[in-house]
Amino acid sequence: MNALVHKEQKGLTGLVYTQFDEVAPKPGEVRIKLVTSGLNHRDLFVMERHQPTDPPLIIGSDGAGIVEALGEGVDNVNVGDEVIINPGLGWKEKSDGPPEGFEILGLPFHGTFAEKVTVPAENAVPKPAYLSWEEAGVMSLAALTAYRALFTRGRLKEHQKVLIPGIGSGVATFLLQFAKAVNAEVYVTSRSAEKGQRAKELGAVQAINSNDDWSAQLNNQKMDLVIESVGAATFNKSLDQLRTGGTIVTFGASAGDRIEFDLRKFFYGQYSFFGSTMGSSEEFTEMIQFTEKHQIRPIVDKMFELHQFKGAFERLNNAEQFGKIGFRISSESH
Repeated sequence: MNALVHKEQKGLTGLVYTQFDEVAPKPGEVRIKLVTSGLNHRDLFVMERHQPTDPPLIIGSDGAGIVEALGEGVDNVNVGDEVIINPGLGWKEKSDGPPEGFEILGLPFHGTFAEKVTVPAENAVPKPAYLSWEEAGVMSLAALTAYRALFTRGRLKEHQKVLIPGIGSGVATFLLQFAKAVNAEVYVTSRSAEKGQRAKELGAVQAINSNDDWSAQLNNQKMDLVIESVGAATFNKSLDQLRTGGTIVTFGASAGDRIEFDLRKFFYGQYSFFGSTMGSSEEFTEMIQFTEKHQIRPIVDKMFELHQFKGAFERLNNAEQFGKIGFRISSESH
């Protein structure tokens, strides 16, 4: 099968489009013929973590396709089923944090940037019928990350004010859509006026310029919740926007992972600070039910053919996207 395989060198220079052996499903596993898959910032980080001395690895965490082979003992899915992949491995029930041994598809196990992928049967979830293949293929990791950060950790409620710095990423666009679905007031930041305008079209109350004074632009309104994924470049600005007793949740550090902040100001402010990463299978089910109830569709930025991977990664690395970048892998025919 054709696949994007990382080997021999760190970073994007080690990624090649090549032939790779199919993996037969073991007991409890299924093999899925992928129709589409989705790109995440995690894929960039994986190519730095995966060492040249490690065995060649098919990267990628998101995908949707058609079940084509069953391992022994599988009875929850059938050959021909249309499925979306839950990329979280080994985290079943909702909890404060993942259990020991939790992994994400695409490192250390082969991922979804290939014509086929083999996963545990429980990770093959019925594809929501209202979603196109392109939408389903780019959804899982970002939507699950957004759902847990917003509701499990952030405990967002109706009519609360939530700030999303750095609108444009896949997770950020889900955060905006999810928060709007529960009638929260959403505020966003961006260096791009175009991205800010698109966020307002999706229901953001206000889009402010990341480079200017946030408090002044927000007219000193304070937020109940801030969902931080940018990192050091924005963290203290985000903290300054919280009301007394407010909550900040972080799940990313694309612009630096080392910060200094005023601890005295933090405890006088009675703030809550939570980390968040991905989510459990239970939360994945809740997220799918939530998106179906509200008919939420992923914002698809651009789709590429698998062999056009360099253009896809360049777009992601340059933060040119609004929403999710994905790959078309095969036609949706059986």
